[in-house]
Amino acid sequence: MRHELNFWLLGGDQRQVRLAGLLAEDGHAVHTFALGPAGEGVREERTLAGAELADCVVLPLPAAGPDGRLNAPLAGAAVPLEEVFDALRPGQIVCAGRVDAGTRALAEGRGVRLLDYFAREELAVANAVPTAEGAVQIAMEEMPAALRGARALVVGYGRLGRALAPRLAALGARVTVAARRYDALAWAESFGFDACPVKELRECLCGYDLVVNTVPAPVLGAAELGELKKECVVIDLASLPGGVDLEAAERLGIRAVQALSLPGKVAPATAAAALRQTICHILNELGV
Repeated sequence: MRHELNFWLLGGDQRQVRLAGLLAEDGHAVHTFALGPAGEGVREERTLAGAELADCVVLPLPAAGPDGRLNAPLAGAAVPLEEVFDALRPGQIVCAGRVDAGTRALAEGRGVRLLDYFAREELAVANAVPTAEGAVQIAMEEMPAALRGARALVVGYGRLGRALAPRLAALGARVTVAARRYDALAWAESFGFDACPVKELRECLCGYDLVVNTVPAPVLGAAELGELKKECVVIDLASLPGGVDLEAAERLGIRAVQALSLPGKVAPATAAAALRQTICHILNELGV
């Protein structure tokens, strides 16, 4: 990657604010739009004029908000994604997170080179750590008792499950891991955790004080939630649509928390540093 590039960061949360500052500290020319002030060395733009000159345009994680527009919670007004892509040139490099079909179609229709940084393994691993720490924070705030001595269930043993289970155990929780694959269960047991196949969850849910789901598929429906103790706290960390039936939890009187985008909320500086590294890897691979 060249020593000085022209970056435009469009929309996003505190992760993008911190990212703009980091890129400016690296000596790059940094412009922001629909993000708000990002500190010294960063130029806040009121329009998209000049965005077509950027070596790299960075969209947030996720790129699109629930309304299909640019995900820009810090902006004063909604920005249609069509307006964003109309301002770019064919072949321009755009890095975005968790790209949906609508955003990808807009990029393809305008000949923009869209790359999903959220699909990169190094970013997923880096994000697992602040997400796990954020989940511990929520558990400590929501549970009526301490984690020490509590029975905790982690559903899923991918990157996030592997980051979360030892952190809960380090605080004294008795941790069980539920997973679909037998190799994941074997790895969990090798690190000293109890293990339970997901298909057998209903048979062992009644004794837990904390359940944390990391699986982005329906795993805790009304039947499973009905087996939990009333004081059990459920945290869903999975990407939308999640893996917990939140409406059923409310009907059953179970405290369930949907915790999305935790890195940007609990550790934006850490998340921004991981994002900077990943974007630099992408640009290096492209020979920029």
